[in-house]
Amino acid sequence: MTTASDTLLGDFELATDVPACYLPLDDDRYAPTIHVQGAWRPDEQHMAPVGGLIAHAIETHEPRPELQLARISYDILGIMPARPSTIAVRTLRPGRTIELVEATMSVDDRPVVRARAWRLATGDSSGAAGLELEPMPGPDAFPRWNGMEIWGGGYIRSLEVRADPAGRPGRARVWMRSPNKLVQGEVVSPTAAFLAFADTANGIAVRVPPGEWAFPNVDLTVHLLREPVPGWVGLDTRVSLGENGIGLTSSVLHDVNGPVGTVEQILTVRRLPTS
Repeated sequence: MTTASDTLLGDFELATDVPACYLPLDDDRYAPTIHVQGAWRPDEQHMAPVGGLIAHAIETHEPRPELQLARISYDILGIMPARPSTIAVRTLRPGRTIELVEATMSVDDRPVVRARAWRLATGDSSGAAGLELEPMPGPDAFPRWNGMEIWGGGYIRSLEVRADPAGRPGRARVWMRSPNKLVQGEVVSPTAAFLAFADTANGIAVRVPPGEWAFPNVDLTVHLLREPVPGWVGLDTRVSLGENGIGLTSSVLHDVNGPVGTVEQILTVRRLPTS
């Protein structure tokens, strides 16, 4: 159940009656809804839909249908308040077959995420094709899973999740989807919609209880072999935590047709103070 304390953030209230993560305000500003609310804090945006929104801004910037978004790397500069956000995009390295684009998301005029994406020309390479990424069973092979209930926030509550029963701390295979669109009233590419789930990887195979430890990621780097198909997003995830306060979440990304690419997240790990 959504309460007033969940949705009222200073002088901005998260919409709870919209089947989308974001409402467009103008060409480069977006208002988050309850479906963006973070897992660590109720007054911040979850990086998963933020990642999808930034990818959407990049893909609609000087669009090149002959190029595919092949890598996008996000640096998380701090807490992302759950307030209207502005995304500025520019082309850093134009080219006929290779292009580098940068996007910066700001809240209240403060940059909170900076991303760089390589767009590469596509062509027929079927004669050289081959995959070493392991496939995993489809979503119908796994039962519904309530393991995400250890997390709070409207984003996590919006998910339908199916998980391999053989999962354990540090290792999980899950499928997830949401009934909510990424941006209300806008056409969003399958890639941007898919990337709106990638950051969730850090929450599906936790090694330690999030009520006792904090392990947020400070980055998110995704490599894509192809454009995914819409629908279910699969995550085959491994989590490693070092003894020095640093961890790593590594995942293979899937759609229902097979492996799509990979995602890596570096973590800052610290024990939470006891009350």
